[in-house]
Amino acid sequence: MHNLQIGVIGAARASEDEFARALKVGELVAKRGAVLICGGLEGVMEAASLGAKNAGGTTVGIIPSYEKKDANPYVQIVVATGMGHARNTIVAASSDALIAIGGETGTLSEIALALKLGKKVIGLETWDIPGVIKAKTPEEAVKKVIS
Repeated sequence: MHNLQIGVIGAARASEDEFARALKVGELVAKRGAVLICGGLEGVMEAASLGAKNAGGTTVGIIPSYEKKDANPYVQIVVATGMGHARNTIVAASSDALIAIGGETGTLSEIALALKLGKKVIGLETWDIPGVIKAKTPEEAVKKVIS
């Protein structure tokens, strides 16, 4: 049995609110003993990685380039794919469930892929589409993926 792997997805350009939400989500994921999976770059991904790392968790960044140095400094395990946006498939497939925070079209693609794969997707102020379970707070989002 492997550790639960929770994907945290969102835009590389995050608002202050999105950054704060992602920081808290990352912290809570780590405190629940789950591994944090993300796209490994800036914004929501960096905030979630920082929160998880500061809480003693494990962070995995699945980055779009071949250069491990492109990952944010809080990613402990870097998966350099060289796949560009296609790496979103790996983020979705490697996560047992996902929490979407804000986000642009890249986040939308990860949500769609996750739903297609039958994964639970929790949304914090993100795309309002069928299948995404809404949460109002980071605590509620993490509770809905880790019961």
